[in-house]
Amino acid sequence: MRILKENVVGVMVDIQEKLQPHMFDSDKLLSNSKILLQGLLALDIPILVTQQYSKGLGNTLSELSSILGDYNYTEKLTFSCCGEPSFLRSITDHKREYVILFGIETHVCVLQTAIDLLERGFFPIIIEDCVSSRKENDKKIALQRIKDEGGIISTYESILFELCQSAEDPVFKTISKLVK
Repeated sequence: MRILKENVVGVMVDIQEKLQPHMFDSDKLLSNSKILLQGLLALDIPILVTQQYSKGLGNTLSELSSILGDYNYTEKLTFSCCGEPSFLRSITDHKREYVILFGIETHVCVLQTAIDLLERGFFPIIIEDCVSSRKENDKKIALQRIKDEGGIISTYESILFELCQSAEDPVFKTISKLVK
């Protein structure tokens, strides 16, 4: 099944000030997430943002929020984004089947969100090089479970070019520059 940009929404999960520095390969997570976010926005993909207990874990990293510009986020205490009714309303209102998930932690919030999305009839696409956990093995095991449950695993470059579909797409040059 091909993933078309008209049928996709992006979800940036909890990439926050007090969490991100403790993730495995945290610098790579940030640089890859910036590229993915810029590419999704260039393709006019709507982006939803979540923050886990902002009071204790801080806000979305400024390097990412500056790319978003003026944005709203869903505050959550549940690990799954789907545990917050406002998130579920937002995702449902977009009327898009495919949900690109990126953020932290892979084995907690990303995993539980992916499973809950599957149960609700969505197709979660986890961007492997834009998710992380404190421990590399936790990430690896969570990605395998998501795949076993029926989720899709991809990379930022692969998904951006799939959404672009052709070198004739006006956004192709922007995407090409981002991934170089």
